[in-house]
Amino acid sequence: MTETNFEALWGAIPYPAFAIEEDNCFLTCNPAAESFSGTSVRQMRGKQLSAIIGEGSVVQNMVEQARKGSGSVVQHGIELSWADNPPRLNDLHATGMPNGQVLLLLHPRGLAEKMDRSLTHRSAARSVAGMAAMLAHEIRNPLAGINGAAQLLAMSIDKDDQELTTLIQDEIKRIGRLVERMEQFGDLRPAQREAVNIHDILDRAKRAAEVGFAEHARFIEEFDPSLPPVIGDADQLSQVFQNLLKNAAEAAPKVGGTITIKTAFRPGVRLQLPGQKSESLPLEVTITDNGAGIPQDLINDIFDPFVSSKATGSGLGLSLVSKIIADHGGVVECISEPGKTKFKVLLPIWREPRKEA
Repeated sequence: MTETNFEALWGAIPYPAFAIEEDNCFLTCNPAAESFSGTSVRQMRGKQLSAIIGEGSVVQNMVEQARKGSGSVVQHGIELSWADNPPRLNDLHATGMPNGQVLLLLHPRGLAEKMDRSLTHRSAARSVAGMAAMLAHEIRNPLAGINGAAQLLAMSIDKDDQELTTLIQDEIKRIGRLVERMEQFGDLRPAQREAVNIHDILDRAKRAAEVGFAEHARFIEEFDPSLPPVIGDADQLSQVFQNLLKNAAEAAPKVGGTITIKTAFRPGVRLQLPGQKSESLPLEVTITDNGAGIPQDLINDIFDPFVSSKATGSGLGLSLVSKIIADHGGVVECISEPGKTKFKVLLPIWREPRKEA
């Protein structure tokens, strides 16, 4: 097997893998490990293991055991804090290699669960879609009648009583806005399948945010210019990232608020599909704000319909985001802690259709 084949095999491992030197310094890691740690292999190479995960960590003990013994050392359900990332449950495998090196393999517990929850959110959002289409049709007609009656009533009553008709009309407008938002769920058309430049989508969403709801925030862009096109519907993806930027802007403080938009290519993540098929999701977009964070009792349900961390929120925005991303064959997840909330979107890339002979 050639060296190129070994590199391809190393890059194809879907879980974070690290090679540790005899002096417990990082030698190298695979692309999945870069995604997991949020650090490039160049930045990690030569750093001490203890500088990343802390002194006395169970990982250090596993590495030492693997180096001294033979075979693999395995630990399940270990809560691992990696650099500045929040703690996550992992299954750990450490295997001794020649020259005192150790191969450390992490199996994040949350990835499969998040993918399963994404499909659950998609199903729930589609149920809401059917209900929304019915309600929008049934509510809009009587709502117009009530509004017309309120206008006629306002013309024939005293000025002192017109405050009540104004209140009725204001409430009618509020219900109308809610119906419009619910109608977004009623659009069950499949996503358009075409090549889309994700940076064009993000740039338009950011410019719209800067002159509107996010004018108080400072934007930071960390784009990978070499990304291939994503497969999908440009209008629907624009709606996704405008919703995520709006959430970030509302969470970011009015003074000193920052929103970071980052794109990257992360090979190794695959989503299992029905019919024993799988889809590679190498294109990653993250939107991070420096707000107060999402309460931990809501974080697992934040994409469910009618769940919101905001007092005045309808709980439909993130559910719509989850539905659209799932329709595009992707996954969206949320990682939050006090002072930092990150929404991560994983999407498939565009591939030219095969030409028939």
